[in-house]
Amino acid sequence: MKLALQTLASAVAGLAFFGVLLFVPAGTLDYWQAWVFIAVFMVTTIGPSLYLAVHDPAALQRRMKAGPTAETRPVQKALMVGTIASVVAVLVLSALDHRFGWSAVPLAVVILGNALVAVGLLFAQLVIIQNSYAAATITVEDGQQLVSTGLYGVVRHPMYLGALTMMVATPLALDSYWGMLVAPAAVPLLALRVLDEERLLTEQLPGYREYTRTVRYRLLPGVW
Repeated sequence: MKLALQTLASAVAGLAFFGVLLFVPAGTLDYWQAWVFIAVFMVTTIGPSLYLAVHDPAALQRRMKAGPTAETRPVQKALMVGTIASVVAVLVLSALDHRFGWSAVPLAVVILGNALVAVGLLFAQLVIIQNSYAAATITVEDGQQLVSTGLYGVVRHPMYLGALTMMVATPLALDSYWGMLVAPAAVPLLALRVLDEERLLTEQLPGYREYTRTVRYRLLPGVW
């Protein structure tokens, strides 16, 4: 019951977060692209969360401990602050773009953006199902086992690939090309997070060094 209430509270907080950052700068509730984006986000996160609540509650609890204050490494606290700031900037700029009509995104592109947002979120959720230790914070827990199959057999950080896909697609889903100018700011922050996480995993997770020799790419196959 407690976990279910926490999941519900998290969903309400997410709804409020998006509502304030999208509808206030847009200056109206008549912003259907924002409503669709929020609906896509909620469906693709609440559904998997309910699945985890039933089948792997420990994994869900790990995912709910998120944000700068939940991080134990100072560098990760700073990176999380920067990442949240990037997300806020993307949402606000996209809403302002919609309000003042700086760019006009075709309906087909808005639909594509929402589809990619859903794919990115579901991809990240699938990672949790394949690796229940895939927490929202950078840590290695007692008894944690190395996962090298499934999505982890393709890239070493598949969850971040899902997050990156969602981040890039969000402005398009929100009827904004200008928002895409801000989205790339999250890429170097994500890269620094990955590099710091790999230092920790190499030091504390048995077999990780050998794993990096088998799966060469961190985030994008053939690129990095």
